[in-house]
Amino acid sequence: MSEHVGVHIHAPHEENVHEAAEHGDSLASRVALTTAILATLGALFGYAAAQFSTDSLMLKNDAIARLTESSDQWAYYQAKNQREFLSKAFAATLPAGPVKDDFVKQGDVYAKQKGEIAKKAQELSDESKKLDAESRAKIVPHERIGLGVTLMQVAVAMASITVLARKAWLFVGALLFSAAGIGVAAWGYFSV
Repeated sequence: MSEHVGVHIHAPHEENVHEAAEHGDSLASRVALTTAILATLGALFGYAAAQFSTDSLMLKNDAIARLTESSDQWAYYQAKNQREFLSKAFAATLPAGPVKDDFVKQGDVYAKQKGEIAKKAQELSDESKKLDAESRAKIVPHERIGLGVTLMQVAVAMASITVLARKAWLFVGALLFSAAGIGVAAWGYFSV
């Protein structure tokens, strides 16, 4: 493979397939057409697999961000909890009067804020779990499509060997692998 962009050097077995197809070999023509179709389908399914993977990673990233936000909220909750405890504990040590009343009121404010913070933290945690589940669901089609593309690549290799070996049964095997590959890739694509 050349390092120049847009330049593709064919492997020797690919050259043999194309050469035989140009000279009117019926089996070679069928193999060449089949490999071209499989290469096109493989590229399309490969693109779809990459898209599922990207979507999964983006959702996982969002899930981690929400989990971090939730953790921050729980830390904020703990800080308010300590302030509430200290305000009420200090108020308990003071004699009745306006200073004691101020500390009790401040403790009540912290208690109220704690409830709001806990609610927000739980909502962020729940959203993180939801996004994580969506991310995991996107990986399944990616893996299935990847398996299908691999089976199509095996079919292309078998089809190329068919021309070199001139064994029609190898071409039947290539067609079976290609059918399995297309089926598995389509199953992955439509399993969303």
